[in-house]
Amino acid sequence: MSLPDLSQWWPGFAGFAWSWAWLLMPLPWLARRLLPPRPSQSDALKVPYGRTLQAMASTGLSLGRGGTATLLWLLWFLLCAALARPQQYGPPVAPPLSGRDLMLAVDLSGSMSEADMELGGSVVDRLTAAKAVLADFLDRREGDRVGLLVFGQRAYALTPLTRDLESVQEQLRDSVAGLAGRETALGDAIGLAVKRLRAQPDGQRVLILLTDGVNTAGLLDPIKAAELAQAERVRVHTIAFGSDGGLRSIFGMAMPLPPGADSIDEPTLRRIAEQTGGRFFRARDAGELAGIYAALDRIEPVARPGQSVRPRLERYPWPLAAALGLAALMGLWPGRRR
Repeated sequence: MSLPDLSQWWPGFAGFAWSWAWLLMPLPWLARRLLPPRPSQSDALKVPYGRTLQAMASTGLSLGRGGTATLLWLLWFLLCAALARPQQYGPPVAPPLSGRDLMLAVDLSGSMSEADMELGGSVVDRLTAAKAVLADFLDRREGDRVGLLVFGQRAYALTPLTRDLESVQEQLRDSVAGLAGRETALGDAIGLAVKRLRAQPDGQRVLILLTDGVNTAGLLDPIKAAELAQAERVRVHTIAFGSDGGLRSIFGMAMPLPPGADSIDEPTLRRIAEQTGGRFFRARDAGELAGIYAALDRIEPVARPGQSVRPRLERYPWPLAAALGLAALMGLWPGRRR
């Protein structure tokens, strides 16, 4: 059923969601033509002065039979228009015009449970401090697609690349040290990230790897994994996270650690970053880690053309309100004909 183009006099008119509702317009006429006439009934009570009462009732303003029929058809037209759900285009909404595809690789080896970080005046373990900083980092990634993988003795992808950053944060909150094993498989983590990123556009493949140890497990050597990342043009930023003469909680008290107490393979992490075009960072406490993620937040984004969309706004309340107002007016009209 073809309908007239209303966009000429209604700016932004988007059409009717249920155009089939206009097929109901001739329904009252069909009902009157096809249904049998109502049988006439004699009056149950005859009043001698009935004509006088009728004359008194007709002293008010009367529409006449033709006027009443016109209003009834107008009422039915408004109801059909409301049922058809007219819609109008709203203001354009533009998505973010830039974004990156980031994979976050977080170390869940047993050493991440070491309580040598200070957060909010309390001594916490490394993983808790990393979660707090990463949560703030993810809050600022609007327009990016972020994936999360964790690694210990093996590497596991918890979330694919997605713009649903709340799901990424939820998976991160539920992660615990030792979940993926007590050892550290750096090479396998890089290899899994490269596998997840290789299908993404060139220039948007970024891996941010956080670890507090050395490669002690896995099938893939970290340097070989870096060569694979370089071949696939995946830029790897490495973060060595752990105390260097920092703090450790002993019987609830913060005690200093001697320098070199932790074993972090900084040369390997630095080489991985340099080989893939990334940067190496060293974080000895939660404050330094927050500064590192703030620096990573300023990575030059890759332009991604955004396509503006115009949402459809429902306008059925307009004809529905007009129909209710007309019905109320006809009900209150003095001297109306039934």
